[in-house]
Amino acid sequence: MSHPSKKIIGEISSELSNKKIVVGVTASVSIYRTIDLVRTLMRLGAEVKVIMSKDATKLISPSMFEWATGSPVVTKLTGEIEHVTLAEDFDAYVIAPATANTISKISNGIADTTVTITALNFIGLKKPVILVPAMHLPMYFSPQMVSNLNKLRELGVIVIEPFLVRDVAHYPDIDYLASYISTLLLRGKDLEGYKIVVTAGPTREYLDPVRFISNPSSGTMGVAIANEAYFRGADVVLVHGPLSSHLKPYVKKKVSVETTNEMANEVEKFVKEGYNIVILAGAPADYKFKNTSSSKIDSHVEVPKIELEKTIKISSVIRKYNVFLVGFAAETVNDDSELIEKAKLKKERHGFDIIIANNASRRDIAFSSDYNEVIVIGKNFVKKINKNYKTIIAREILDIVKQEYKTK
Repeated sequence: MSHPSKKIIGEISSELSNKKIVVGVTASVSIYRTIDLVRTLMRLGAEVKVIMSKDATKLISPSMFEWATGSPVVTKLTGEIEHVTLAEDFDAYVIAPATANTISKISNGIADTTVTITALNFIGLKKPVILVPAMHLPMYFSPQMVSNLNKLRELGVIVIEPFLVRDVAHYPDIDYLASYISTLLLRGKDLEGYKIVVTAGPTREYLDPVRFISNPSSGTMGVAIANEAYFRGADVVLVHGPLSSHLKPYVKKKVSVETTNEMANEVEKFVKEGYNIVILAGAPADYKFKNTSSSKIDSHVEVPKIELEKTIKISSVIRKYNVFLVGFAAETVNDDSELIEKAKLKKERHGFDIIIANNASRRDIAFSSDYNEVIVIGKNFVKKINKNYKTIIAREILDIVKQEYKTK
């Protein structure tokens, strides 16, 4: 009979539907957060099995993880030699949280806990092992810990860096961890060596200090592309306008701008520094005020006479450089054929290598939505990516960008 917790598998998406993940849990005070992690991985479609060290069971009952996953928890090795069978049967091993003690033992081949002995088997089989360190900051930056983590990286172990908060190397956000793990399992670090600039969000063109022209873009698509590229190992810069408050850009290099001209200048700066793929997922304002005021216009005294002029096209600034240029086209159309026709014209007009088009007249996708449905048009192909979360759309877009960039 199936455990009720199994019902959550695939609730969010099916992206991990063919993946079986072992989650190793060690004795850190952040252990409680792994309950949410395993549930999130299940909601993405994965089958999850938890293995706990003896000390971890002193902090939280194995019953909690059995409830969370719907599967018995391994707390000690038996005649079933779980450390061998789990490594053979499962696709990946995530140790979260990973204490300094556990990291040191795995690095030096010490197999005296259920968690460490299982890690050695996964490493021996050359299957993905992902560590999520959590400890006090001085310990994390100690020469011994730095050496141990570097040794593990050389063995192919993936270390997801903790969030550094005050004097603690913190267990990262659950959404960040789950997205990172999902991407690693599905794509690995296949974009290492790529240098990518991504734009996201709207820009604002001011009439006076409190009034401006803008659009409903939240920045969700651009942030999803930037995060996905970052998880896959690319050197990513995100140049963004005002973003929706719920968004979390995880890339380390971020530049905030307001106007279209500022966005264009920042993108050009990074292109000059050697970034050779530019993905213009942002939604810069197309018009600006010809005349502006440095102080607030008094609405009780006057109605300003407004005259608009075009803003600079970022593509016109960038296409003169030898870069791979990806554009977006949000069009209000009646059907896909009309969308493709308009997007092809825009592709040629702006010199894009690839253009990604969506139907802005639909309320269920595009602006201010977590979903999108796009048509990708390249030199010799037209491909539709059906409606899905923007995070998954971003993954497929980058798959295409990678392929087309290699053949350009």
